[in-house]
Amino acid sequence: MVYLTRRERFNAAHRLYNPGWTEEKNAEIFGKCANSNFHGHNFELFVTVKGTPDPETGFVVNAHHLSKLIKSDIIEQLDHRNLNVDVEFMEGILPTIENIVIAIWEQLESKITSCELHCIKLVETENIFVEYYGK
Repeated sequence: MVYLTRRERFNAAHRLYNPGWTEEKNAEIFGKCANSNFHGHNFELFVTVKGTPDPETGFVVNAHHLSKLIKSDIIEQLDHRNLNVDVEFMEGILPTIENIVIAIWEQLESKITSCELHCIKLVETENIFVEYYGK
């Protein structure tokens, strides 16, 4: 089994806020991330696929095609956007890094057909990242 990873970057803003809670509880749980003016991150996204290299091309996946898919379906949707209000596939979802990575997986999983989606890693800060391997 060969694993291939593509890295992309995007910038996005979000606010961690549960509308069912009081301002005080949101501030207690989410701290400055509950700021009503939102805040932003320079995210790094790693998409890892796995498979057996094709005997004719030597590829697990055509990296150019994978890059185009990630850019069109993820990066163009998220880059320089407000995750709370601008991104259709995030609608109604609290945009924690955990929920963002799951939503990205759900956008890509059915579109990667020549190999298998293995892992999505999303880096929010130099100290915080998540990895998701599907359900």
